[in-house]
This record gives sequence, C-alpha cells and structure tokens, in this order.
Amino acid sequence: MLRIAMTLLWILASALAIAMITLPVSLQAQFFAVLFVLGVMMILKTLDLGGVWRLVALALGTSIVLRYVYWRTTSTLPPVNQLENFIPGFLLYLAEMYSVFMLALSLFVVAAPVPPRLSRSLAADRRPPTVDVFVPTYNEPIKLLANTLASALAMNYPADRFTVWLLDDGGSEQKRQSDDMVAAEAAQRRHVELQALCAALGARYLTRARNLAAKAGNLNNGMTQSSGELIAVFDADHAPARDFLAETVGYFEDDPRLFLVQTPHFFLNPDPLERNLRTFAKMPSENEMFYGIIQRGLDKWNAAFFCGSAALLRREALLETGGFSGVSITEDCETAVELHSRGWNSLYLDKPLIAGLQPATFASFIGQRSRWAQGMMQILLLRAPLFKRGLSFPQRLCYTSSTLFWLFPFPRLMFLVAPLFYLFFGLQIFNASSGEFVAYTLTYMAVNLMMQNYMYGSFRWPWISELYEYVQSVHLLPAVVSTIRHPKKPTFNVTAKDESIEVSRVSELGMPFYVIFAILLLGLVATVWRVIDEPYRADLTMVVGAWNVLNLVIAGCALGVVSELGTRTVNPRIPVKRRCELRIGEAALAGTIEDVSVSGVAVRVTGALPHEAERGTVATLTVRTDRATDNDTIPVAFKRMTRGEGSMVLGCAFITEGPHHNRLIADLIFADSAQWEAFQRARRRNPGLLGGSAWFFGVCVYQTFRGLGYLLRSVGRKPTAEAATAVEAHG
Repeated sequence: MLRIAMTLLWILASALAIAMITLPVSLQAQFFAVLFVLGVMMILKTLDLGGVWRLVALALGTSIVLRYVYWRTTSTLPPVNQLENFIPGFLLYLAEMYSVFMLALSLFVVAAPVPPRLSRSLAADRRPPTVDVFVPTYNEPIKLLANTLASALAMNYPADRFTVWLLDDGGSEQKRQSDDMVAAEAAQRRHVELQALCAALGARYLTRARNLAAKAGNLNNGMTQSSGELIAVFDADHAPARDFLAETVGYFEDDPRLFLVQTPHFFLNPDPLERNLRTFAKMPSENEMFYGIIQRGLDKWNAAFFCGSAALLRREALLETGGFSGVSITEDCETAVELHSRGWNSLYLDKPLIAGLQPATFASFIGQRSRWAQGMMQILLLRAPLFKRGLSFPQRLCYTSSTLFWLFPFPRLMFLVAPLFYLFFGLQIFNASSGEFVAYTLTYMAVNLMMQNYMYGSFRWPWISELYEYVQSVHLLPAVVSTIRHPKKPTFNVTAKDESIEVSRVSELGMPFYVIFAILLLGLVATVWRVIDEPYRADLTMVVGAWNVLNLVIAGCALGVVSELGTRTVNPRIPVKRRCELRIGEAALAGTIEDVSVSGVAVRVTGALPHEAERGTVATLTVRTDRATDNDTIPVAFKRMTRGEGSMVLGCAFITEGPHHNRLIADLIFADSAQWEAFQRARRRNPGLLGGSAWFFGVCVYQTFRGLGYLLRSVGRKPTAEAATAVEAHG
C-alpha cells in the first residue's frame, strides 16, 4: 500500500512539475517569478542552510531552467526552410542544451556531496601492509626528483615495510641506444646520474628496454619488479607530506574490495591564469572545485577516480585487470573505470597530502589540458562508460559527466560567435523579442549563475569557469576534433616541469586571442551602426549587442591571461616558521626561517652580523627537524640583506652538496601537510554572486588594457630585434 502511495505521489509531483514548466504566462509574470526564485535562493544561501534546504534551493533553480528549455525549444528556433538562419540557430540551441545537460549531471553529482572524511590510521595491533612507492619520470630535472624522492623516503611508515622506486623512462635502453647520438648521450648521462642519486638516498632505480604505453607501461613495468600489497603513485613533481601513508593505509583494512584512496593535488605555484591575473593567494585555484566538491560528489556514488598521482592503490585489484590501463593517454581515469566495472570500490580523502607544481607557461598549461581532453574523449569513445557493463547507473552518469565535460570548446565558441551572426549579417538565429530575451534568457543566466554559486560557493567564484573554458577552448577545439575523428591517434606528452618566465611577454599562443578581441570589438561597432541604421530594431540590437559586450569583456580578460608576467624567482617560496641558527665563521646567530623554496630560505635574525658578512658570504644554517634528535645543517650563501626595525632578513641560497641536504630541504618544504590545509582555508571564501561579479569585471577591464599594452610593447621590440639580426648578418 505504501509503495502504491509513493508511486502516486511521484506521479502527482511529476504532473505538477510539468504543468509549472509548460504553464503559459505573461512576460511580466515570468520575470517576477524568476526574481522571486532568485530571492528565495539568496535568502537560503545567506542563512547558510544545508541539507534539505540546499536541495530545495537547487530544485527551485531547476524549475526555472526547465521553463527556459521548454520556451527555447517551442518558441525560438528559426523555420527549417530558412537554412541560413536555421543551421546556426540550431547549433546555438544544441550548445545551450549541452550546457543544460551538463548542469543536470552536475546537480546529480554534487547536489549533496559526502562530508570530508576523517583520516583513518592503521590499527595498532595490525602488521602494516607492504607498500611500493612509484615515482615515474621521463625528462624531469634531477634536482626536482631528488626532493620528491627525499620526501617519499621520509614518510612516517616502518622503513622495512615500504620501498621507494624511481621508474625512469628517460634513461631506457631505447633512449640510450637512439640513432640520435646527442639524445643517446643525454639519456646515458641521466641513467648514470639517477642511479647514483637513488643509491645515495636509499631508493630503488628501475628503467626498461622500450618506452611502450607511456606512463601506464612504466608503472606496469614497476609492478613486475615489485611485490608490495599497496602501490602509492607520485608524479615526479609531487612530493608527499610525511603523513601520507599514515593517513591513507588504514582505509584498506576496512574494505577488502577497496582499490583506491585518492587525495587532492595541491600546488605550490600558481597556474598561468592565477599568476598573470595575480589571484593565487586570494582566490581558490581552479582545481579546488574538482578536488573540494566534485570528487566528494563522485565519492558519494562510489565513483571517485584515480587522478594519476597522490593516490594509494591495491595491487590485487590492479593485477585483476593486467595493471594500469593504457588504451587512452589518461591511464588514471581509464584504470578506475575498468576496476569500478569489476566491482571494486574507491574512496576520496579530501586532505592535501602532497605538494606539486603546475605548468608555469600558458603554452604548457594548454598542452597539459589538451592531453586531458584527448584522453577523456578516448575513454568516452573507446570505453563508453554510459554503457559499460558492471558499472552501476550512478557510476555511469558520473563517468559520463567527467568525460562529456571536455566537449565544452564547442558550446563555448558557439556562444562567442552567436551574436555576430546578427550584428554582422542580420541573421535571425534566435527568434525572440527583447522583452522575451530579458524575461527568459537573461533570468535563466542569472539563475544558472546562482545555482553554480550554490553548488560550488567558496570553491569557485562567479564567471571564473567561463574565463577558464574560453582560454582553453581556442586551442583545445582542434585537439578534441582530432580525437573524435581518430580516437586511437593521440599520444602521451609529458607536461613540462620547473619552467620559468624571465621576461614579461605575450605567450606564443596568444595571438588568436587578440584576433578574436578585435573581431568582437568590430561587433561593438556593428551594434552602434545597426542602432542608427535600423532604429525600429534598436531594442533587439541592444540586447544582442549586450551579449557581444559580455563576450568582449571576457575576451579582454583573456588578453591579460596570455600576457605572461616575468618572475625573478623560478621556485615558489613557501611561508614557514622554524627556529634555526646561522653560523658565520665563529659567530652564531639565532633566527627564524620565514619562507623557503627548493633553492633557498629567508632567515630573520636579531643579532648583529659580523663585519665581514656581505652578499656572497657563505654561512652554515642549522635546523632542528622532527626526523631525528640531531640537528641538520646545510651551507648557504647570502644573496640579499634587508634591514628592519631591530632585525635583519637574510636571503640565502642553498649550497647543495649531497642527498643529506635534499632531505633537509624536503623536511622544510614538504613534511607538514597542515600548512597546505591552512593555505587553502585562507583563500576559500564566497564573495557572493553580486560581489564576485563586480570583482571579476573590474579585473577584466584592467587586464584588457594590460594585455593591449603587452602587445604594443612586443610589436615595438620587433623592429629592434630585426635590426640587430640584420646588423649581425651584414657583419
């Protein structure tokens, strides 16, 4: 009886919802209904009501979105017999429906994400499982690898129960025997140097005969030479905190079918957008939406997936599928799809336990994202997660959401050019009056933004997603199209590490953004011309022109993104507070380390420096570490000396003489995971829809002028460079 009653209730609710969505009302009624919904959502958001009230707010927003979809489908499409209008109009409609569909999937995934999990330590009476720690490498700098290995070896775990492996694909036999003698000699040098590094630190070095199946093949080769019950994977530039294994191993004791514990990727340096827009310290990073909300939403449906690093996996599960999957170039997600389909479980621990590096240049950033986009397209086409046998229905939806997301270049660029069809050519691709556009489209956009703010809050500020998608779309579109046409064609490309930009410049990938900005600027001119030439259509022209202006503002901000700021320091500096001692000759000064990087430290001392101390002076830095009762020392050279009131700050460069110094550097930078959590919390705040929008558009105006200034300076430098070349050519 209860089941019948519930079924009838669902039917009644569905009928009521359909009636509300399709109910014909006046434009004024539609407009005020949306304002009412927005008001209720803002009140619920301000009161910070979670649980069922969060779902109520999202349901109200969904009703407005569905009303828009119904109106858009039934009232706005151009007639089919007007192909010049219908074709671009239908493409715009498809782009909008893609966005609505992705919003629906997002609601399913993150409407009620699981709360952050507590750490799970291993039971005291249980023998710790053996762990193999894999650090795959290809062409990363040896100094970078030394710090990662030193951090991995310093983890709090019984030393006889874990082994750290450096899996070197840059020194393989294939590389060392290349017909290119320069490349072969470089591979041989790398092979020898990394063997020596591993021997000095206490890690195991492993390479292979041929570079087959890229990173997946390298990891699988490591599995054939090791035997640990669990496998931890860290990218070459991902150094683990000391408590990584202590925080994650215990979960495998609870669930014998658990194949994965994934932790977030925390980054020490800003990505190119954060650096060039100067938002790294005050706004959440782009990846925090994924690791702070989306992975927790996926975790609710047992669909949190392997992200290639900062993860612990069960060997037994991997052996069931023949190791890490290598059909796509995103072996991490593909491996998770396969293991989830076989009934294995995953878990997401929302605590940063590694610190890594992001691409420093815009070109490397796009290269990384192109690989991700191509790999996810390969999974979508070759693995078909929506129809994958063994996956639960929620898991199918979750993987479909994660893979379909990378089709965003198509709708994003369609939204960019759509108003130009009318402004330049007078095409009617959206049959609606200005009043209808305001009552339905504009209010739909406002509700959409409000729902995003409700779902992601302090993890993603308003309009930032639009900017990130736009700057990626221009260059990702060809990569996605190529993968759709030839799914097996993409090959794995390693993301560049340890890059720097010494001189401010326009990115080598920046010119298309200036061209697009110029075209949109012409659209603004066309808006003015149409208002003057066709005053009877002025209201419609102004609405379409406003859409173009919004695109122009975002495109202007992108000019700042591709105008890359030069940095004086290659390595990011991390604030710390550690007592230390500086010994200069016979004098010893007590001090405090204020910040540290892999290349040096800033030390504040209160005592008087010896008279002989100056730039270039070599001193000995002594730091007490938690690893042992003894102090660790490292020689440093003074690079800068800044006097303050009652103290002096000394900028010191490390003089690294051996692996024992890498251990100290790793202890200073990477040992304490709590500092990453504190940094994240400090920048996680929700400015609100109105405040966030005002801030964003202010940034856009400033970055537009900065980007144009960079272009003018780069053009002004070209004649000088060409003249210098000509002088050299003519002696």
